[in-house]
Amino acid sequence: MSEVPGFCAEALRLLDEQAVPADAPAMQRYMKSEMPFVGVRKPPRVQIVNELCRRFAFPERDDLIDTTRALWRNATYREERYVALSVTGHRTQRAFQDPGMLGPYEEFVVTGAWWDLVDETASHRVGPLLLSHPDQVRPLLLRWSTDEDRWRRRTAIIAQLRAKDRTDVELLRRSIEANLTDQDFFLRKAIGWALREHAKTDPGWVREFTENHDLSPLSRREALRNIDR
Repeated sequence: MSEVPGFCAEALRLLDEQAVPADAPAMQRYMKSEMPFVGVRKPPRVQIVNELCRRFAFPERDDLIDTTRALWRNATYREERYVALSVTGHRTQRAFQDPGMLGPYEEFVVTGAWWDLVDETASHRVGPLLLSHPDQVRPLLLRWSTDEDRWRRRTAIIAQLRAKDRTDVELLRRSIEANLTDQDFFLRKAIGWALREHAKTDPGWVREFTENHDLSPLSRREALRNIDR
């Protein structure tokens, strides 16, 4: 283990310091989370992450991975996982953003198993790695697009939300087609979302795709929302 000493304890201390316990029940209800909240909303969480990354250094990638995994795996409150995920993508960790991070990102997807954690990991962690290392990440996402785990599949579909004109449309097409018949709400929503975002760059491609595929009403409505306007 190369966990950075003191990091997790300080993360918990800072979260406790910023917590508003009265806010926690409403936050948990909104997220429909089994894991409770301590009551720290996003602005103070951003400050906490900045403070942690200022005070603690991660000499090697393994130090970052082991430390954030420890915070994630031992979490008793959801905000601990938000912090762990945010630290991995902090600007101070840019040097480590390569396929070596796919292991913890996959763990965040599979064990996070809910849209708040999965979507951040998919579009802000895995997606950039696809753009910078397509030869390694593209085959992985193709496998994920047909995986038994719906959150891996959702990740494959929405990983390119921020890719714009660098979107790998063949990967997008194959990831969506692999899930067209699935009735899962989160997959249907993901399909519509991915198409809606790509429509901002290539509305013609999205229009043609929707015309030539049997999308669910939810996916179709989301895909064409901006085009129809």
